[in-house]
This record gives sequence, C-alpha cells and structure tokens, in this order.
Amino acid sequence: MRDLGSIPAPMNSYILNIGLETLALRMRQHCANAQKVAEWLEKNPKVGWVHYCGLPSDKYYELGRKYLPNGSCGVIAFGLKGTRDDAIRFMDNLDFISIATHVADARTCVLHPASHTHRQLSDEQLREAGVAPDLVRLSVGIENVDDIIADLEQAMAKM
Repeated sequence: MRDLGSIPAPMNSYILNIGLETLALRMRQHCANAQKVAEWLEKNPKVGWVHYCGLPSDKYYELGRKYLPNGSCGVIAFGLKGTRDDAIRFMDNLDFISIATHVADARTCVLHPASHTHRQLSDEQLREAGVAPDLVRLSVGIENVDDIIADLEQAMAKM
C-alpha cells in the first residue's frame, strides 16, 4: 500500500481486469465512431465549429496523425450556432445520448459545461475561463454510430 496507494478489493480488481481485457476493442470502436460523428458534425449547418484532431481541418490534425496513428480518441468538442439557451435546449432534446461526464464509456455521453460544471458563470466569465457558452463535449460510445448521429440530428432539429 505504501508503494502503490490504496489496494482495491478482490472483486473490484476482478471487474477491472475483465474490462481491461476488451479495452483495445472498445477504444478502436470509440475512435471509429467518433471520427464518423465528427465528420457529420463538421458538415452540419447548425454546428459552428468542431475540435477533433481526426479532422483534416483541425489545427492538431498533423500532431494527431503523428502521435495517435491508430485513431485519435472518442471525445469531440463542438459548438452549436446560437446561444447558451440553444445548447441547453439541444441537450434537453437528446433521447439516446446520456447527459453525464465520462470518457471511454460504452455509452455515448454529453456535457454542456456552461450549464453544468460552470453554470454559475456568466457568458463573459465563461469566455475568460476558456469555456465557450456554446461548447458541447461529446464522449462517443461504442453503440451503432447511426443511432448516435440520429439522436444528435433529432435534437438539433428541435432547437
């Protein structure tokens, strides 16, 4: 314990080990799904910007290709055209995607920092902190990518 920190219970270790056995498969699917979702978002007229190093238009694209040759990651940051309230409405209209903070979860999760983790800040304070009021953080899961895109599409249609 002195050298490694706290020691998990045997059952927790067992469950963690089971998850690690399929991590490579899950991450491959996260990356593949996120790439398709990022490409879809980039073409969507209701989206103002997309940050995802798997897109050739991203300023970190070349670094992503250099350091992440097997795919970038499952997390996409994007901004919806409109106001902070439009982003909140978008989140409220999601059916399939969970509003939660996770990375590499089997399910797709989304977070709107301006109305969740940073909700106490004004739009000006958000900008000063580097958090755009329209920022949506999407951790793409391993579900069928068409289902993920369909949920994003129907939520944007209701904005």
